[in-house]
Amino acid sequence: MRIPDPDEEALRDLSRLRSGTATDLAHSRQHVNAILLRHGIRYPKDTRWTKEHSLWLHRQRFDEAALQFTYEADLEQAELLAGHLKRIDKQLTTTAATCRYGPVINALMCLRGIQMTTGFGLAVEIGDWTRFTGSTIGSYLGLVPSEESSGQSRHQGPITKAGNTYARKLLIEAAWQHRRPYARPGERLLRQLDLVDPATRIRALEGNHRLHRKWEHFDERHKMSVKANTAIARELAGWCWSLAAPLQQGDRMTAA
Repeated sequence: MRIPDPDEEALRDLSRLRSGTATDLAHSRQHVNAILLRHGIRYPKDTRWTKEHSLWLHRQRFDEAALQFTYEADLEQAELLAGHLKRIDKQLTTTAATCRYGPVINALMCLRGIQMTTGFGLAVEIGDWTRFTGSTIGSYLGLVPSEESSGQSRHQGPITKAGNTYARKLLIEAAWQHRRPYARPGERLLRQLDLVDPATRIRALEGNHRLHRKWEHFDERHKMSVKANTAIARELAGWCWSLAAPLQQGDRMTAA
């Protein structure tokens, strides 16, 4: 078992701080929405948690003093957490640009569904990608089916969910993005592709097309979406490895 060094542990702490704060913010906003919905108050527009929505939220009033206090406290908590999350994101972006995983993060962000938070999280949670192969990385992350064998029969069950829970969660969330229509890179991806070497760029483009075609294949077969997405996440892990491992292998050869 590989033990992360203090620097790597600190980077993981930052990544997990961001994840925990985002979860707390989502729960806090749900509390605000629940109070409003329970009293039949609905925001008239689709876009929420904007400046305009915030002004509307602060205009809402309730007759019961206890309820008004609870609502204002929940709203204040949501706003404090939103500000806290912005500060964390700023720090995470600064850290990503200067830490040893910077090249790996840039490479991972060339894949659809992987932006700064996900790329940073995957890079620091896996650490040394050269420990794995394209096939073993999925097993390490618990994305492979479990097996039950009895005599001549062999049955595959749910995924093992072994290994790094947070990294697995990031991949499963990112995999959904590959279901969306895709023909060519959008503006964000084009900017990101300019930051990496030609070999990484070609590999990432190949991965984006392959993962989207796989989603199309699953949809044509009417495969259950959750199971299909898990399979995509497993393959996405392999594509991440194919981008990250060569960079780290090259660094090792240079150091040697």
